[in-house]
Amino acid sequence: MLPLLTSRLLLRPIEADDAPGMFLLDSDPLVHRYLGGIGGAVVHELNQSVATIDFIQNQYRENGLGRWAVLHRETGEFMGWAGLKLVTDEVNGRRDFYDLGYRFRPEFWGQGYGYEAAQAWYNRGFNELELPSLCAYADVENLASCRILEKIGLQRGNIFMEGGTRCRWFERKRPGLSQ
Repeated sequence: MLPLLTSRLLLRPIEADDAPGMFLLDSDPLVHRYLGGIGGAVVHELNQSVATIDFIQNQYRENGLGRWAVLHRETGEFMGWAGLKLVTDEVNGRRDFYDLGYRFRPEFWGQGYGYEAAQAWYNRGFNELELPSLCAYADVENLASCRILEKIGLQRGNIFMEGGTRCRWFERKRPGLSQ
C-alpha cells in the first residue's frame, strides 16, 4: 500500500527505526490520560516499544492493515501513529470490525493533526479499500478525540465500558451502502 500524504503529514508503515519515537509517545503519561484500560500501560523501556512495533508489523502480515507512523512532512519527525486495524476480539458486543485510531505526542495536540490523519484513513478505508464500515471508540471524557471522530463523518453511538473506561462508540457504513 502506498504511503498517505496530506498537506502536513506523511503516513507510512511503522518501521523498526521508529522505536525511539514510539517510546517517546508511549512513555508519556499525558498520552495515556484518556487511554485507561483501552490503550495499554505507560512503557518504561525501549524494548517495550520494539515489541509494540513487532506486534503492529505482524498485523500488517496477517491482515494487510495496522497502525501507521505519522511523520511531519517538513521535518520527518515521528509525531505518533494513525490507521485502521482489524479487531477480532469483542469490543462493545462487536468483533471483526475495522477500527480507526490515532495517537499523537502532546506537542502535536490541538493543531489539527489528529483530524488530518483520521480523515486520510477514513478516505482510504472507504474509497480505496472499500471497507463496508469503519468503527472507532474513545474515552467519553476525551472530548477532542470524540469531536474528531464525528467531524470526519463517523456517527455517535452508545456508551459502554472497556477495560474499566467509559467509552463512546462511533461507526459509519461506507457511503452508498444501505444504512
